Parts: sequence; structure tokens; C-alpha cells
Amino acid sequence: MKIEDVGTKIMITGCCGSGKSTLSRKLADCTGLPLFHLNMIWWWPDESHIPREDFDRILRELSAGERWIIEGDYSRTYEIRLRACNTLIFLDYDEETCMEGLRQRVGQKRSDIPWVERRLEQELVDLVYSYRQEKRPKLLSLLEQYPEKKVLVFHTRAEADAWLKTIDLGAE
Repeated sequence: MKIEDVGTKIMITGCCGSGKSTLSRKLADCTGLPLFHLNMIWWWPDESHIPREDFDRILRELSAGERWIIEGDYSRTYEIRLRACNTLIFLDYDEETCMEGLRQRVGQKRSDIPWVERRLEQELVDLVYSYRQEKRPKLLSLLEQYPEKKVLVFHTRAEADAWLKTIDLGAE
């Protein structure tokens, strides 16, 4: 697949712990597209967050750009990003995979959040176990309203990694 076939405005979403940030970094390296982590926009290093109005304004500004990868779930903002993107990558992984991802990142410095998680937060665990019933249906329903969008759904990390290897770095 040529880089231009991937798209220039890419939304990456999925359950917490699915590896959105990891995939988005790899994709940004392949494509040269600027990468924006929603967690880095929403959260401050002291684990408080910016006002919702400021977050929405920044997200609308980023979405209006011509080249980007925006990764994060933030289901409240699905439609803002979906309306603006030309490609959606949905990491539709099982709960076990997402829980493994959550456990692996505890204590690790990450580029997608402005602090190091010191323990497995119950709030994130709850999000993993409610995702398939709450957020996933909302996303799938919304996708029906945007049939013109290119949608890539991966069910395993191996599928996503295999797809990344199909991108022709010599294109553009």
C-alpha cells in the first residue's frame, strides 16, 4: 500500500490499553504525518485537565488541518474527528489484550500522557470491561453515517503490525 492510500487525516481509536499510541507512533514514523495524542491535550502533568471548551477548540483546530494523525478514544469527540478524517483505524481488541496493555504500561514513561502511571487505575479497568457495551456500539453506529470514510478495523496487534508492514515507505 502506498502512503497516499493510507490518507493524510487519520483518526485512531479503540479501548484504553489497545495500543493506539504505539500504533500511531509507528504510523507517524512511516508516513511523516504529525501526531497528536488526545491525552497530551486533555491532561496536565498534575493529572488535572484543561477545560472542556479549550479541549474542544484545540481539537477542532487540529481537525481542520490538512495532515494529521489524532489518536485517543474520547468517545464524546468521535464525530468531530470522524467528520474531519479520511481514514479511521479502529483497534477492536478483546478485553484480555487491552488489560495486558494497561498492565504493561504501569511504571513506564510514555510520550502520550504527561505522567507515569504508578498503579493500575480501577477507572481504566472499568473502561476496558464496559467498552464493548458502551463505546464500541456508539462508534459503529456513527460509522454508518460516514460511509465515504476509509475504515480499517484490526482485531489483534498482529493484524495491525502486518498492515503497517504493507506501507510502501518509498511512496509519496
